[in-house]
Formats: sequence, C-alpha cells, structure tokens
Amino acid sequence: MQTEIVQSSKEEIEFEQLLQGGFDVTKPGELIEGKIVDVGRDYVIVDIGFKSEGHIPVQQFADRDGKISAKVGDIVEVLLLAAENESGEVVLSKDRAEQLRVWNNLEVAYNDSTVVTGRVVQKVKGGLQVDVGVPAFLPGSQVDIRPQRNLDRYIGEDMEFKILKFSRERGNIVLSRRVVLEQERKALKRDTINQLAEGVVMEGIVKNVTDYGAFVDLGGIDGLLHITDMSWGRVNHPSEVLNVGQTVPVVVLKYDEAN
Repeated sequence: MQTEIVQSSKEEIEFEQLLQGGFDVTKPGELIEGKIVDVGRDYVIVDIGFKSEGHIPVQQFADRDGKISAKVGDIVEVLLLAAENESGEVVLSKDRAEQLRVWNNLEVAYNDSTVVTGRVVQKVKGGLQVDVGVPAFLPGSQVDIRPQRNLDRYIGEDMEFKILKFSRERGNIVLSRRVVLEQERKALKRDTINQLAEGVVMEGIVKNVTDYGAFVDLGGIDGLLHITDMSWGRVNHPSEVLNVGQTVPVVVLKYDEAN
C-alpha cells in the first residue's frame, strides 16, 4: 500500500512540473512553434512555453528587402538548439528552422518525384546554380530538351524542376528542368494526336528553319512545313518567311498515324 502511495505522489509531482513548464518534452533539434512577446532593436523574444524565453537576433526576421516582419503576438516556427544556455535562456533559431523545413520538404519532393520551384541564380561550371530554398545544381544537359548554348539568359528566371539527386548529409541537390519539359511534352502530344487529321487547321511554333523548309511544333509533335507550301509566291529561303519561335497557322496535308 505504501509503495502505491509513493508512486502516485511521484506522478503528481511530474504532472505538476509539466504544467509549470519545468518538464521539457521537446528535445534540441526539433521544430517548435512559439509566440513573439517582444520585438527589440537587436533581439526578438519568443515564448515557447518553457521556464525561460528565447532571444533570436532580429536580422533573422528580415525579408529580402531587409524589412523586419516580426510583431508581438505572431506565431513563428523555430528550431530548439538548447533548452538552456549558461544564462539559463532557451536557445532558438528561426533561420535554422527555415533551413530544416526546406530540406524536409525537398526530401519529400524527391521521394515522391514531385515538382519543386526555384530561381536560377548564376552560371557555374557545367550548368546553373538554382535557389530552391537552398543552393542546388542544374546541369547544362538538364536545362532544356534541346542543348542550350546560352545559359546566361536563364539567370533570374523562376522555373519548375524535378530532383535527380538528393543528399542531405553532403548538402547536394541536382535538378532537372528537362524531365519536367519532357513530361509536359508527352501530355501535349496526347492532346495533339487526338486532334490530328488531314485537312485540319492548327497553330504551331517554328522550332527550326532549314534550306528546304521549317519544322513546326504542333504541341508535342513536329511537322515539316515544306518551302513550296510557305507562300503562293516564290520563296528562295524559308528564313525570308519564317523565324524561329514564330507562331503560324498551318493545315495538315498528310498524317501518318502509324508512325
């Protein structure tokens, strides 16, 4: 009987400590939500329900323009670095929380083979550097379906990518835009095939110009527009009539469904 009373008292004490915040169930390295209780010149004070509050450098709450977006009462996600430092304060980081969340989301996208969005930052050896929340590498061969000589024109562009390689330990992420474009092209091709028939008028984009004609993308499928079918008058060279990237209406003269 005495043993049961002692055990019960111990449980009551632990429960009381939990209510008072003296029994920490969150461990260092975990993401946790906290409430901003003060915004100072140098630090933002965040309450996560522990005995003490955390002081986070105010710079961690600045946006790209340097504007501080923190205000009292805001709920923020932070990373618990230590439950207590030498001064008895909780050690928190908003930057580290954002980085961890980004890596977690990227890992899910890699495992599920879903698309991620990023901005091309700069040209590097062998390809481009892309910001997907963390730096990632886009090989030159994965920029487009066709080889691209001028990679500088992509800098500053927001694009969608698939993750080819992912290593959190090495901080290594390899992307592909080509895979995304190929999947989109396959979907377009299915729709185009359903519309294709001899005599049908369609719009296409000039992809390439040769001496004998031009290849026109009808949506996942390329068709040949012969030089003799470009104009009623005489055409010496297709470049006199068409430019790469130009949208043109065409009629399908012949369609080999088997091939």
